[in-house]
Amino acid sequence: MTDKPIELDQHRGMAAQQATDSRRLLVEVEANERALRLRRDELESHLIAAPAANWREAAEKARYIIRLYAATLGDADTQRRLLVNAALADLERLDNED
Repeated sequence: MTDKPIELDQHRGMAAQQATDSRRLLVEVEANERALRLRRDELESHLIAAPAANWREAAEKARYIIRLYAATLGDADTQRRLLVNAALADLERLDNED
């Protein structure tokens, strides 16, 4: 018996190593998605908790919801994408005028 750990991945075939890597990556991706959902829920709760105190806070809420909407658009929705981009540009321009 030896104190040196054996790296089992080196003793398996390439297909088995790739399958193990894929499973590990999938677990990591799922954990990241859960963490992202929790952070998104926390952000949305924060945004809902109180009315905007000023124009900048209202614009941030609007940007957030517009980006959520934009993420649902298909590639063929070019006119709506242009509208989303125009609305975001307007908010940015108005924010920079202050």
